[in-house]
Amino acid sequence: MPNSLKLAIFLFICFLPGIIGSQFSPGQWYTALSKPSWTPPGWIFAPVWTILYFMIGISGYWAWNNSDSRNRKAAFCVFALQLALNATWSWVFFGLHNISVSVINILALWVLILMNMVFFYRLSAVAGYLLIPYLVWVGYAAILNWSIWRLNA
Repeated sequence: MPNSLKLAIFLFICFLPGIIGSQFSPGQWYTALSKPSWTPPGWIFAPVWTILYFMIGISGYWAWNNSDSRNRKAAFCVFALQLALNATWSWVFFGLHNISVSVINILALWVLILMNMVFFYRLSAVAGYLLIPYLVWVGYAAILNWSIWRLNA
């Protein structure tokens, strides 16, 4: 398979959580919630997530192409799990309006991203480093999610 096709597949897979998440918009429910003063404006999320999904896709592609196939299994299981958990957060928070469960979801996601970074770093340092902005953003989002839960409990 040509590298450009592999890259396109990785990018598509990594943008799927965003496509799924976009089905659950914030709406009036979110607008009515109490939020901390440091909550970013809504317009920032789409560009940030676009950049992050692109970097996650590049990271996956890089780890796949720059590693021995027998060492990939655990790394790509964690990769798939964190993408799946990423895809569920918007559904839980915006779709179900379940702030407490979304806190658990995002904390588990953060742990899986950290694990993914470690696994990918062992396959390729570049692949691991490419996940650092994702880990930082989800860490910030986790603190924000927790704060919203506390303000509205």
